[in-house]
Amino acid sequence: MTQWIPACGTDDVDPEDVIPFEHAGNAYAVYRSPDDAFFATDGHCTHERELLCDGLVLGGTIECPKHNGRFDYTSGKALGAPVLVDVRTYATKVEDGTVYVEVP
Repeated sequence: MTQWIPACGTDDVDPEDVIPFEHAGNAYAVYRSPDDAFFATDGHCTHERELLCDGLVLGGTIECPKHNGRFDYTSGKALGAPVLVDVRTYATKVEDGTVYVEVP
């Protein structure tokens, strides 16, 4: 069963940026695209579990801060070595200035 959890305010994330979000002991990352859409992924890189919120957002990608592996944060797709395993994504919605993430 999934539930919608308030993650942050829309003003908490700058365009082309990422912030951390924790729920029930799990780390997530919340992204804001250049066109003001919001996305969410697991909070750790699938390569060596570094926090993605410390990485660099460029367009629709997040670059891991440790080994520069990149993911498409809209789909979770790993974009090449050293990351070979996709990162899990989560649905988001915005209501009354709050970003909600659908988590298990």
